Amino acid sequence: MLKVLINGINGRMGQEVLKQVNISDEFEICCGVDKFNNNESNFPIYHDVNLIKEIPDVIIDFSIPEASINILEFAKTKKIPTVIATTGFSDEELYIIKQYSKELPVFRSGNMSYEINIMADIVSKLATQLKDSDIEIVETHHKNKIDSPSGTALILADSIDDALNNEMIYQYNRHSIRQKRPDKEIGIHSIRGGTEVGKHTVLFLGENETLEITHTVTSRSIFAKGALKAAKFLVEQDNGLYSMKDLI
Repeated sequence: MLKVLINGINGRMGQEVLKQVNISDEFEICCGVDKFNNNESNFPIYHDVNLIKEIPDVIIDFSIPEASINILEFAKTKKIPTVIATTGFSDEELYIIKQYSKELPVFRSGNMSYEINIMADIVSKLATQLKDSDIEIVETHHKNKIDSPSGTALILADSIDDALNNEMIYQYNRHSIRQKRPDKEIGIHSIRGGTEVGKHTVLFLGENETLEITHTVTSRSIFAKGALKAAKFLVEQDNGLYSMKDLI
């Protein structure tokens, strides 16, 4: 069985990963890391990566960008494959992750759902077939989500942009803009409220008709299961940066 360290173990997704590990016959919990300690656990939970004593086979990270970078430093010293499912990274932090991937296998995705990555492939192909359409992305999440737009919205936007020769401009806020919408633009809109797990819609708005593609999540378990699939894949890989495209 693969021994797993969960970074951000006391968060919503950390707890979901733990639940899936506990019912799996391929993984077992090794320890956890979180700034909020839970003394009721029957395994170690550390608030400082420098205190970790165990050597896991793989790390699964659902935390915040700063904590992700910290766990990667620990992973580098022990050469531990690391799955990063955290979102909200700056360009500088993404560069740092890429540098770490030269010294250990790193899997990073803004969304661990298999189907959302199929959606990204679908909308990229539609974008090349509906070149005269205006493209908008609307994402909805629970009120406690910190980053905006979501990592998934950016996955979808990037897949479209790549298909259109990287000529698109992302527009996040139009309230102060007083001009006609340019053609080479992807509008990205974030809605926050309630307990919505995650909903993403890509709209292709043409003349007198609109095509919408929507993906809705009703349980966080799909992200946890996806992270475990990524972990099982990653432990067999050489150093490098991997994504859901490699897994699929």
